Amino acid sequence: MWTLSLRGGARVAVVASQWCDAFGVVTRGRVQLELRDGEPGPVLGRDAGFWLRGTGVRALRNPGRRTARVRIIAPEARTVTCRSPNGGGTT
Repeated sequence: MWTLSLRGGARVAVVASQWCDAFGVVTRGRVQLELRDGEPGPVLGRDAGFWLRGTGVRALRNPGRRTARVRIIAPEARTVTCRSPNGGGTT
């Protein structure tokens, strides 16, 4: 488990291999999901939880001016390959 801090306007890419099976909970501020096609997705507020696996989210963005925090919960490192629901291709 770790905490991701996003300063106002900051954006962090979601790399599928690093975020496999990760569950996030917004603990401070608001976080906007950036969708696969680059379009803005929903804005999540405090206490909102979300899965990243299989969602097509390509980035997390802080739409506000104050620092937002997301608690990331993920299984311990292990030798498991995460597979895309579409077989690894793009849609």
